Amino acid sequence: MIKHPEHYGGKDDPYEAIKVIEAWDLCFHLGNVLKYIKRRDRKGDELQNLEKAAFYINRKIENLIDERKVRKTSIIKKHPTG
Repeated sequence: MIKHPEHYGGKDDPYEAIKVIEAWDLCFHLGNVLKYIKRRDRKGDELQNLEKAAFYINRKIENLIDERKVRKTSIIKKHPTG
């Protein structure tokens, strides 16, 4: 049974965290960013929730940087210059 906690918006809220995450087809990291921002002042400590959101967005950024490095390295190996 799925519960719809109020700190995520509740069942009748069209912007309930899970509804937005699914509608926007967000990945794990960005889904958590949205979740922690949505509940920031509704469950637990606001600062801690925002720190968690920052952790997940920074993790996503780090992953994108790493992916670009790998992509760039494999392009260089396939097409050496000089």
